[in-house]
Amino acid sequence: MNDTDKQAERIAKMTFASVYPHYVTKVESKGRTKKELNQVIVWLTGFDNKKLKELIKEKVNFEEFFKRAKLNPNAHLITGVICGYRVEEIENQLTQKVRYLDKLVDELAKGRKMEKILRGSEK
Repeated sequence: MNDTDKQAERIAKMTFASVYPHYVTKVESKGRTKKELNQVIVWLTGFDNKKLKELIKEKVNFEEFFKRAKLNPNAHLITGVICGYRVEEIENQLTQKVRYLDKLVDELAKGRKMEKILRGSEK
């Protein structure tokens, strides 16, 4: 198993509940809100706020989280570098979806306008 496979396996097993508080801290420390964070997650995954809370409580891993998600049809428009990788070039689909989420959280924290973050969607 190479390093890329190990990383993908590690990401798949990580729980969304363990990462979510870090997303909240990151965006709030930059003046954004948990509500805006949830809006971004809802846009990407198709989950509503109630479902997000359930998934956090259930402590689902990222593999299960994205298995249940209905990825936004415009998710492929998420491009750029995150964690040293171009998200549009990541071959492992699950890793790419997690990095899509990371990229959106980064954009939110950096103050990007919501209409730009939610590529092609209304607020």
